[in-house]
Amino acid sequence: MIYARIAGTGSYLPGSPVSNDDLVARGIDTSDEWIAARTGIRTRYLAETGVTSSDLARIAAERALEVAGKHADEVDLIIVATSTPDFIFPSTATLLQSKLGITNGCAAFDVQAVCSGFIYALTIADKFIRSGSHKCALVVGAEVFSRILDWSDRGTCVLFGDGAGAVVLEAAEQPGILASSLQADGSHSPILCVPGNIAGGQVTGDPFLRMDGQAVFKFAVRVLGEVAHRVIEEAGVSADSIDWLIPHQANIRIIQATAKRLGLSMDKVVATVDQHGNTSAASIPLALDTAVRDGRVKRGHRLVLEGVGGGFTWGAALLDF
Repeated sequence: MIYARIAGTGSYLPGSPVSNDDLVARGIDTSDEWIAARTGIRTRYLAETGVTSSDLARIAAERALEVAGKHADEVDLIIVATSTPDFIFPSTATLLQSKLGITNGCAAFDVQAVCSGFIYALTIADKFIRSGSHKCALVVGAEVFSRILDWSDRGTCVLFGDGAGAVVLEAAEQPGILASSLQADGSHSPILCVPGNIAGGQVTGDPFLRMDGQAVFKFAVRVLGEVAHRVIEEAGVSADSIDWLIPHQANIRIIQATAKRLGLSMDKVVATVDQHGNTSAASIPLALDTAVRDGRVKRGHRLVLEGVGGGFTWGAALLDF
């Protein structure tokens, strides 16, 4: 039997951390106390003008390839999860392919599932590898969400940051990804969206992120608990066997509520939202790489990765690291 196993992780955060107090100094009507109490966020990273998602993705990918001991030309599949692509087209994945110097003609495409994007991309790559058609996939979540924020809207602009995270997924005989589940419900799209588009060379509609925070909170807590239970049951394992829950890093209260629903202590949860803010599709691989590099996540540990994002989309993956 062929499994897809994570061979290496990498991440990248642009520039220096921007604190809540830094945002206040920029003229945003808020405070460190207000932000931290409601979200748990203390800092985030913001890309400089001209830095794109593919730029962030390249560094995260290079770091993951180095850990995996892989040369870039060994990659035969690239999937980039992003809601902030460099261009309308070509895809950010093909731009990343070029920046990595990969010339073997491997498939490369983007996945747009907002904050669930990495779980979607990871699950797709798992299917490719399990089919036997591909052996080494580069799966990346990369975002420059600062480009779609209304900096006069304190309810949203303080929540998000920029960054990228990557994993190298390789074919293996020993178990890696054991179960995954993807879901969506488009009827909830108005509570978290960027309702603008480009037509005739002009932006029509609203080009900024808009969110109903309370509605998102209630929806996220419910579906994250449900989808985590689903993959645990599908894998035929017990919740007690989970070493780490690595959720989408949106809000510490959502993370705490999800852990409670799974009966997990926060000691078993990787939370980086205080340092990174919400980096959308990048948040799960960023948190994973952080925990791998600081020694919390070790080989042999069993992980649940899960995310929920605008669309609405949500999903989870259970794997042995």
